[in-house]
Amino acid sequence: MSTPSSPSYPSAAEVLAAVPKKLYIAGSWSDAAGGGTMPVDDPATGEVLCEVADAAPADGQRALTAAEDAQEKWAATAPRARSEILRRAYELITERADALAALMTAEMGKPLAEARGEAAYAAEFFRWFSEEAVRIEGGFSTLPDGRNRMLLMRRPVGPCLLITPWNFPLAMGTRKIGPAIAAGCTMVLKPAPQTPLSSLALAGILAEAGLPAGVLNVLTTSRAGEVVEPLLTGGHVRKLSFTGSTQVGRTLLAQCAPAVVRTSMELGGNAPFIVFEDADLDAAVEGAMTAKMRNMGEACTAANRFFVHSSVAAEFADRLARRMGALEVGPGSRPGVDVGPLIDRAGRTKVEELVADAVARGAEVLVGGSTPEGPGCFYPPTVLTGVSPASRLMETEIFGPVAAVLTFDDEDEVVATANSTEWGLVGYVFTQDLNRSLRVSERLEVGMVGLNTGLVSNPAAPFGGVKQSGLGREGGRVGIDEFLEYKYVAVPV
Repeated sequence: MSTPSSPSYPSAAEVLAAVPKKLYIAGSWSDAAGGGTMPVDDPATGEVLCEVADAAPADGQRALTAAEDAQEKWAATAPRARSEILRRAYELITERADALAALMTAEMGKPLAEARGEAAYAAEFFRWFSEEAVRIEGGFSTLPDGRNRMLLMRRPVGPCLLITPWNFPLAMGTRKIGPAIAAGCTMVLKPAPQTPLSSLALAGILAEAGLPAGVLNVLTTSRAGEVVEPLLTGGHVRKLSFTGSTQVGRTLLAQCAPAVVRTSMELGGNAPFIVFEDADLDAAVEGAMTAKMRNMGEACTAANRFFVHSSVAAEFADRLARRMGALEVGPGSRPGVDVGPLIDRAGRTKVEELVADAVARGAEVLVGGSTPEGPGCFYPPTVLTGVSPASRLMETEIFGPVAAVLTFDDEDEVVATANSTEWGLVGYVFTQDLNRSLRVSERLEVGMVGLNTGLVSNPAAPFGGVKQSGLGREGGRVGIDEFLEYKYVAVPV
């Protein structure tokens, strides 16, 4: 369906007034047990936008019970009916993209144009999985010994716990909710405490699209450990889908072990961005801007370590610094702003410390590198050259607008260095040599490669990593498999 050619964004006050601030359980909006609330801050000013319900452990159990009660009937719902709900939700998100963008900008800071892009991206997951809902297939065959026929069924795994991060508050919700709905699973969604409003708005959209009560339940809470652990260890959640840090992922895996909860996890990244001597530098710089500056660098797919062949490193770094230095920093709601604030003070302090460490080890600052005065959690786009391999930012997910440039001369050397990390989510390769492009793509220990492009995310592609960057895949034709089980029935011949 068509979208307006010229966005018309409502004010933050308008979108905040339209979003419920309560828990969404069993199809109803309710207060948290004990009436507790938590603040939602504006990272551009540090001021409190509003208060939302702060769920307690009892609310978690109530939400899970609602999901369990709805599971059998929802699993028996016709695939086409599930598909149509997702399609209607896709249309509603598309129609309300401007308002959803304004909401995301208010609660996490990204510029309005980028937030609107996320709204479109989020909607596409519902459209994609609306199409996958009617394509869940089993099988039928005679077994090799000829004694039995094999009937193969696909069934939903059951009630799911979905935990989403703050950096893409709408799209990470639809990327998990979409396949769960398509597969016939009920859900408890726990969004990040920094960005609960997008998830609450999404719950309202799905209810309007016809999703039955209890299929989706939303818990906003500042006490994730207290609320989540009892759900995972109690034996009633059958699936956990988590996007967040590797450290938290390890904790959740341990909590899943006693009840053998099925898991899929999209964890941290430390993406290498490799520019060979024959690369098209125009394409490489453009790709670097996309891979580094998407969402102010607060993305697990963000390019972290820039390895540039020594013959083109100076020109690449200079061109990248000019591009990044020309970006306008400010509140995401202000027209013309390219780079909004980081999510909070802790996030900005981490970036400051990583840059200071690199400079102390000999790095040169080409642009940026110093924190501006005034309110908000702003940090300027920064390019560093002469970065020591011993710098902390080489082994830490930066999650900020900082590009660290190192040089190399040998393919084997750069591949080995790129792989020398516990993470393996995505890598970027720029070269015009076809054989080398395929060879290096195969050798990189990552789940995704951007070959002469800085953007890999797409609802139609399987998203996920290897090593400590996660388990399983989201999106693409395989995304729904994470929410389905196989059942084999032996039938005598």
